Amino acid sequence: MSYLIIEGLSKSYGDVTVLHEVNLNIEQGEFISLLGPSGCGKTTTLQMIAGFIDPSHGDIRLQGKSLLGRPPAQRGLGMVFQSYALFVHMTVRENIEFGLQMRGVARAERIRQVSQSLELVQLGAHGDKFPRDLSGGQRQRVALARALIIKPPLLLLDEPLSNLDAKLRHDMQTELRSIQRQVGTTTIMVTHDQDEALAMSDRVALLDRGRIVRFDKPNHLYDDPGSHFAADFIGRANLLDGEIVLRGSQRQFVCGAGSLVLDTEWPCGRATFSLRPERIDLVDGPAAVLRGQVVSCVFKGNCWLVTVMTQLGVLHVMRANRGQVAVLPGAQVGLAWESSALRRVISNSDLPATQSGVAP
Repeated sequence: MSYLIIEGLSKSYGDVTVLHEVNLNIEQGEFISLLGPSGCGKTTTLQMIAGFIDPSHGDIRLQGKSLLGRPPAQRGLGMVFQSYALFVHMTVRENIEFGLQMRGVARAERIRQVSQSLELVQLGAHGDKFPRDLSGGQRQRVALARALIIKPPLLLLDEPLSNLDAKLRHDMQTELRSIQRQVGTTTIMVTHDQDEALAMSDRVALLDRGRIVRFDKPNHLYDDPGSHFAADFIGRANLLDGEIVLRGSQRQFVCGAGSLVLDTEWPCGRATFSLRPERIDLVDGPAAVLRGQVVSCVFKGNCWLVTVMTQLGVLHVMRANRGQVAVLPGAQVGLAWESSALRRVISNSDLPATQSGVAP
């Protein structure tokens, strides 16, 4: 049996349903991200797990026992809020110690555990400071230590890194994930940042308009998105809409004024394919799958983003920065990719039941 089971979870406000039949099976020790655009239902799901909102339908079972009907304080879960929610009148040490005090832990044991927690989050020299004296990253680590010190069966993170600048956010992704692995606490994080979800998670639950459209490992979700929404939301993707037809013995994908020969026996009819920009190479000669004219070439630091007009339409190519010069607008270029880079995607309404959110 899975450690945490979310079954048929729904939430309605009057005639408006904001969450539709969410199903998730989460194993002990996993780091799960709830990812999606604003208003997709990810925060509502987290708040129902925490007990701040009652579901309209469904159940939430932790270690085989339902959490429904139990107030937040009786669920024993750890939570880190977007705003950190630290006690400003307490020192770092007192903030972390608070949960142990509420549980009646003896003073000597509290001191020992708080010292361990401070070292875990690399704040050993900051225990007597107040939150106002800390940086954003340090406050986030205090909030994390405070949530973990009570040894919760489940840690809930509500966009914990959203208030940090880009570099610190990147550093904290690595640090937070490292701490979670050391402690082993099953963790669910809400985020709208796809890079954050892909970098930190064992699996990602992608939500759209109150429904889970995919629940899978980050690399599987990225490489084979499955749905038009997932391909468009996760990273950059060239989405090619056209028709699969038979021309003699060849199965071809007709798109715009061009066509591609397919080596997979997809059924004929309307189809959409996803093609990631980094899977496309700029090539010379007969190796090209098709040719096009460069529209623009934008420097991104670690890569060049080249926009090319082709017979299939506009394609974006991500070219790794290896010190080469920019490709000038107007240049004629060849494009090539491995056949496996072309992934068929379907609309969310056509997703099979196996992608409704229940992990295989």
